[in-house]
Amino acid sequence: MPRPARYSKDDLLDAAAALLATEGPAAVAMAGVARAVGAPSGSVYHRFPTRAALCGALWLRTEERFQAGFVAALGSGIDEVERCVAAACYVVTWCRAHPNDAQVLVLGPGALDMAEWPDSVRERRGELQRTVGAAMAGFTADPDRLRAAVVDVPVGVIRRHLVARQTIPASAEAIVEDCARALIAVC
Repeated sequence: MPRPARYSKDDLLDAAAALLATEGPAAVAMAGVARAVGAPSGSVYHRFPTRAALCGALWLRTEERFQAGFVAALGSGIDEVERCVAAACYVVTWCRAHPNDAQVLVLGPGALDMAEWPDSVRERRGELQRTVGAAMAGFTADPDRLRAAVVDVPVGVIRRHLVARQTIPASAEAIVEDCARALIAVC
């Protein structure tokens, strides 16, 4: 009977996210993740055969966790402006609650060796992108304004705080709400 794993996939990905948040994407390496959880390197290689597989898994897990609530917010009401506001505020609230994962999102997949990801990871990412695209396709607002309202502005507001490793201030939701309302109301 095989011995039960002492370190779960999530334990390893949590360590990878923490390393990325504190030391940058270059710190997301097999040995660094193993060291961070106190595991032998083989524990990491057992679940992720390459650094690219580790980085791809980190991105997917983060995107899936974030996207579940984001897509729900986009479909949360009848009024288009209120749906945009809900989605924009969700970005801020989620990132405040998950600062390490927020660092992953803000850096983006390009910082995590996206070109080297296994095909299965790239395919899953494509599915996730199509899900968000479908959720945003139901809006009558100009697509550029919609993206600015629910992605670009919220990320811009939180980015400087994340980069400085500061808590996102309570005022951030009000700022992104005002911006979302202004951007969508003129459509």
